[in-house]
Amino acid sequence: MQPDGVDAAVESIAARLNRGLSLEDLDGVLLAYSSHQSAADRVRVNFLLSKKVPADVSQWQLQHGISSAVRPVVLPANPSLGMLGRVCVPLLVRGFRVGYLWVQQEANETTPEAILDQLPDVRADMDRLASLLLEGNTAASEHRRKRESIFLAACDGTEAGTDELAGWPELHNTAPWQVAVLYAQNDLPEPADPHASLLTHRTAALQATVGVRSVLFSAGTPAIAVLLLTGDVGGGEYAEILRRYDQEQAKREGGAVGRALLGLSERVLDLRELPKAFSQARHAVQASAVDGGLGLITEYRATGCYQFLAAGGWQLTSAKSVHFAEIEEQDKNSELLPVLELLYDKNGSVQDVAAQLHLHRSSVYNRLARIRSIIGADPLNGHVRLELHLALKARKWSRRPRI
Repeated sequence: MQPDGVDAAVESIAARLNRGLSLEDLDGVLLAYSSHQSAADRVRVNFLLSKKVPADVSQWQLQHGISSAVRPVVLPANPSLGMLGRVCVPLLVRGFRVGYLWVQQEANETTPEAILDQLPDVRADMDRLASLLLEGNTAASEHRRKRESIFLAACDGTEAGTDELAGWPELHNTAPWQVAVLYAQNDLPEPADPHASLLTHRTAALQATVGVRSVLFSAGTPAIAVLLLTGDVGGGEYAEILRRYDQEQAKREGGAVGRALLGLSERVLDLRELPKAFSQARHAVQASAVDGGLGLITEYRATGCYQFLAAGGWQLTSAKSVHFAEIEEQDKNSELLPVLELLYDKNGSVQDVAAQLHLHRSSVYNRLARIRSIIGADPLNGHVRLELHLALKARKWSRRPRI
């Protein structure tokens, strides 16, 4: 039997449905069952005693497509097996199944319609049950690893990965799609244990998106989590996903909350555009990591000049403009460039800059005067402003996390 959380969840669902339930894993092993026994047929009794689905019953179940189903499957009665009719509810989290919940018909019921009518009322309870099963080893299963590798291969532009992804039934008729990248900031350039970090990102993403219907799939890497979403996600859902992911990351890594960021791509209509969308989401979260002014949730289209900087790839030139190099040389105490960048970002509002940096406005004007004297030009005018603002952002971009 499972820990109390799973057992209690099964009993709770059974009580609400007033029906006998059994929970099994993907290999047909009994995980939990309800105490409700009003219509226990021979198959149910033998299953509870042996803790394993017999081969002939398993074959009957598989013939009805439960192994690939994403919605409840009706199994008719089979008198030769001593089996009443029942409904199989696949428990799925982000595109992979964690088990099956079986709901048995009463002996006097000739159709499953009453069960099917009841199931929407316990949808939230079944989502919770699925999330409890995630606390086991499902996140590390071979099935999960295979599906994630297919998804990530499609994100990287591998043709075979894209072709296989296009065959997933849960993606049919769900376009347009959007890619999201979740990243938890830390002080380490690389994870100390890449495998452990991959499992952390994978599980945190799974837990953060349980019950969020707009998230079709998630995958983990040693540095980030990647989500595939339908195109109708609202801002509130983004915020909730990020909040839950942040908490899951902190819980598993023992760190503080408030370190997670979410980057979003533009929407695409063709899975062959997935690599572009993945790149956009990754660049958006990188820009957010180096520029706090973009916020915790950043759309690629809102990253401004970072779109052009990202196009340079990892080999961006280290050359600096003459004006920027002159200011940087004289700014030993980092008093000038931060004021200048914030002034650009605040649309030239000296009052806003002074308030944010806890300076008097005269101090801001004095620093601007020093910059003018260093470069011999007005940093707030025309091409000089464009040059210096871009140089400041390029310096930030050079410090982005390598994800």
